[in-house]
Amino acid sequence: MTTRTIRPPTLLEALVPVVLMIVFLGLSVIDAGKVADVPVLAPILRILGELPVVGSLVESGLSPHIPLVFGTVVASLFCLRLGFTWAEIQQGIVDGIVVALPACLILMVIGMLIGTWILSGIVPTMIHYGLRLVSPGVFLFASCLICALVSLATGSSWSTAGTVGIALVGVGQGLGIPAPMVAGAIVSGSYFGDKMSPLSDTTNLAPGVAGVDLFVHVRHMLYTTGPALAVSLVLYLALGYGYAAEAVDTRAIAELLAALEASFTIHWSLLLPPTLVIVMVVLRVPALPALLGGAVIGGLVAMVAQGADLAEVVDVAQVGYVSETRLQAVDELLSRGGMESMLYTVALILCALAFGGVMERSGMLGVLAGAVLRFARTTGSLVFVTVATCMGMNVIAPDQYLSVVVPGRMYRAAYHRAGLHPKNLSRALEDGGTLSSPLVPWNTCGAYMWATLGVFPFAYLPFAFLNLLNPLVSILYGFTGWTMHKADSAPSDTKG
Repeated sequence: MTTRTIRPPTLLEALVPVVLMIVFLGLSVIDAGKVADVPVLAPILRILGELPVVGSLVESGLSPHIPLVFGTVVASLFCLRLGFTWAEIQQGIVDGIVVALPACLILMVIGMLIGTWILSGIVPTMIHYGLRLVSPGVFLFASCLICALVSLATGSSWSTAGTVGIALVGVGQGLGIPAPMVAGAIVSGSYFGDKMSPLSDTTNLAPGVAGVDLFVHVRHMLYTTGPALAVSLVLYLALGYGYAAEAVDTRAIAELLAALEASFTIHWSLLLPPTLVIVMVVLRVPALPALLGGAVIGGLVAMVAQGADLAEVVDVAQVGYVSETRLQAVDELLSRGGMESMLYTVALILCALAFGGVMERSGMLGVLAGAVLRFARTTGSLVFVTVATCMGMNVIAPDQYLSVVVPGRMYRAAYHRAGLHPKNLSRALEDGGTLSSPLVPWNTCGAYMWATLGVFPFAYLPFAFLNLLNPLVSILYGFTGWTMHKADSAPSDTKG
């Protein structure tokens, strides 16, 4: 009887699948069409497009699914080399995917909700009142602030984007503001609450991993997140100022409003269903039943307020709403939703987490994290490494929870050895992990925002100011030592 030996991977073996996957992904998913509003990427794309062999990938702008499958295959081959059996590799894939099943269910329910809310006139009503009440100059500022307040109350960036977010995209389109800017403001505001609300999963997860009280963690995050949000709001005001100076195309807005009024019954009472969903989430009703309840309410409202029959409601919940107003701006905006519209994103999440599952099962993620930790010799470098690792986890093992849990487990002892209070670790985990997750297209959060808002994450990335600034503020504090509390500076903090 022979014994089987499984050896740990080397750093090179851990790097090869990651590098190959990222290169293939980059060449496949970044195309000029999706990031046309990002001037920095335009010259890079032109150069890549002229390269032999890979140029066709850049020009085509393919989906990220196959590159992720390719990365999983490469990682699996290295697992076999390390001594794992196929059964063990497959179990790693399954374990990685299981983490995201709740997210996949929520995605499909959000698709149903969007479809029924458009058919019922809820979304058109939100857009209608938004166009009448909000001016272009303050729209981006207001969008970020509204989403920040809603997500703070609900603790859910996904619920915020799936309710008020989809309406704000429509209002922004009507006001002539580029969709990437609007999506960036929505994502910034939504993730403020996702990070700061005591109701948020990650806000509870990070202190749990680090070993610190929830409210101690929230108070400590105010030092980095508060200034980042303030600067973000100022930047949105500055961006909006350019649109305030331009003459608003009142004729185009009037046409859009007329098309909405001709196709739907518009009434303030249609704002009650989204309010009810927000209240349910605030009252700690789990996201899945709350959103499913919202979709059902949308179907009922469609039959009562818009005269739809049950067959129409079921069809829209399945395949989405198709707008036929003959006004292109309205038809493009409202032809969306349905459970089937989310299957592309669900497949993307499954492919991404299959790769992450193999990487974690084989120990390659641990090797990569350990290699990075060697550079953490000071407080500043330790914070930098933590934030960078969380961001890297969102790329390699693309799930928000893994980006908090894995680095938290890896670096907890390092913070202890450095004499730092664990709340410094929990803050860095959220500054890097929670906020970078919607910026990666194949991450569960990035894929969700892409599917819900209809904007490619790399396109809204330059305008997601909070998500970009907060990690930088955290790293700055690490190197300056400001708010980096020692373990013995407030011994009661660990218990609150």
